[in-house]
Order: sequence, then C-alpha cells, then structure tokens
Amino acid sequence: MSFSLPDFRRKWSCRGYMSAGAALVTAALGLSLVLPEPAAARKYAAPLDIFGIGAPRPRGPVHSAKIPLPKPRPEEAPKASDKPASDAPAAEGKPSPEKPGSDKPAEAPPPEKQASACRLALTEEIAIAPSIPDIRGPGGCGGEDLVRLEAIVLPDRRKVAVKPAAILRCAMASAIADWVRTDMVPLATSLGSSIADLDNFDSFECRGRNRIVGAMLSEHGKANALDVRAIKLANGQSIGLTDRTMSRDVRERVLHSVCSRFTTVLGPGSDWYHEDHIHLDLAPRRNDYRICQWNIWDPLPQVAPLLPAERPEEAPPREVAAKPETKEGADDEGAAKPAAPADKPAADAGQSQSARKPATKKRR
Repeated sequence: MSFSLPDFRRKWSCRGYMSAGAALVTAALGLSLVLPEPAAARKYAAPLDIFGIGAPRPRGPVHSAKIPLPKPRPEEAPKASDKPASDAPAAEGKPSPEKPGSDKPAEAPPPEKQASACRLALTEEIAIAPSIPDIRGPGGCGGEDLVRLEAIVLPDRRKVAVKPAAILRCAMASAIADWVRTDMVPLATSLGSSIADLDNFDSFECRGRNRIVGAMLSEHGKANALDVRAIKLANGQSIGLTDRTMSRDVRERVLHSVCSRFTTVLGPGSDWYHEDHIHLDLAPRRNDYRICQWNIWDPLPQVAPLLPAERPEEAPPREVAAKPETKEGADDEGAAKPAAPADKPAADAGQSQSARKPATKKRR
C-alpha cells in the first residue's frame, strides 16, 4: 500500500487540527472553573457551559412601577388622637350608633304588624279585650290575632265581667260579645235584672278533643271555643244553662240564640263530657254545616214522690216477722213427701224411700 506525499500531509493536518481543538476546549473548561471571571465577562454566558456550572447570569435592569400615593391630609381634618363624641357611649359599655359611612348596614326594625279588621272593629265600646302575642304551641296549638276577653261592655256602658278572662281569637271574642249584648241582655231584662258576670268554664287550652290523648286537636287548642256554665245576674240569681230547676222556656231561648250564632253547640245529650256546661265554637266546615246537640231536659218534679204506706199497729214486730216459721210435724215423712204424679205407674209410686236419694251439689 503506497501513499503519496500530498495525501500524507492532508491526513496528518486534519488529525493535528482535531487534537489542537480538543486541547483548547479542555483548557477553556479548566480556566472557567479555576480563574474568576472579570466583571465585563460576566455579562455573557461562559462558552460551552452546557451543565450550568458557570457563574449565574446577571438579571436585566428592573423598571420600577409608579405607585400612586394618597393625597396629603388636609389641615382642618381631625387628628387620629382626637376621639369623636359618638365613641363616648361605647367606652362606657354602651353600643355606639352606626356611622353613616360604616361598611356594616344598619339593621332595619321589623315591620309593625297591621291590625286586622276584627281588631279594629272590636273597640273598647264593645269589649275590654287587649291584644296578646301570637301563640305557637306544639301540634298546631295557638293561633294569630288573639285577645284576652276581660269584660263585655253593654249598650248602657255597664260591663259584664268574664270570669276568668278568656283567651280567644278576635272573631270568637267578637261573637261572644255580640251574643251577650244582643240576646242575653233582653233575657235578663225579662227576668227583672241585668247581667253581671259570664261564667267561663274553659277557653284556650292546648289539648285534644274531650282531653283524650291522641285525639284530634280541639277548638280549645286553637283559641276558637268557649265553655259557658252559667250567666249571673245583678240580683244574685244565676241562669244555669244545664240546671234542670231553671225554667225550660229560659233554657230554650238560650239554645235558639247560640245555635243561630255558633257553628258548634254541645250540651247535655251530646256526650257525657258536656253534661254540666255548654260548648260554643266557630269551627269552619264545608257548606256552612253546623252542629247543635243540646237536649233541654224537663224540670225536676217540685213535689217529692209518695212515701210507702205506714205499718199497721197490729202487725207483729219486725224482728219476729223476719224469723222463718217452723212447721210442726216436720219429722213426718209422709206429710213432707210430695204425692206421686197420677200418670206414673204404680211401681214408681211404690218405690221405697231408700231408693230415692237427694241430689248433692258438686263442689267447684
């Protein structure tokens, strides 16, 4: 194998260039690790710094943003050390009023509840019935638009006290007042007196019907019922609505008046829960259905029943009459023995006494 001189020179020249380049790269890496870089050279990245071991690149110049400054404080503004007069109640433990510029909005007072039409109509010229707060009891007890009926004002300005005061809905209280003023005043006048008191047996009470546990809610639990036992007059007389000694005509007049005004009337004869009072309510029903169950019993007899006849003087003493009489000749078996029936054969009639034994009662 023969080489020419030009080929030989070209071959060795390439190898020399490669060796020289490798040496320069090695020297540059060594110098970058050992020698510190001048300040001017730090602006540029180190040559062949592929591993990031050279000096960090300096950051560019930071351009500061212009921040708007607040306006200067006016001379007439109060100093921070000065306390306003409104803070004085807060220092004493009282809440300070809300400032108009505060972030927290002022709480608006709750709207005042408007009075109902019934409340506006039930004035002090008709009844003394102050309004009371709504009642929210368990199981739907209570109601709205409630009043405490204390007295009923008659047309002549006299007052009929409700004893004790009844807690009712306004509509029920208005119906009671109208009933007393319109129907009961003429009745008392016919008896020669005026009404003084109304006997309230029961009004609002959170309970079931007839106080039975688990029963449907009574109208008493809705403040929509009143139990009346009697109406007392100014002369001391009392009209007992269930008193059988009271005139039947008076009780019937009361019956017709309440059944025409109230949707439910319960009295004697309805059930044994209402034998001593009258139940009145305004329970709403479909088609204006009404219940009027009150039997007007006849008055009790004014004369006592006849006594038994007097005991005659010739009658023996009661002690002697109470003793059993002893029969003579009880040991005579023939006299005590009953005669045999005629239709039985003679063999049965002649049966010996020993064969006939009395039946004995078995013990249990």
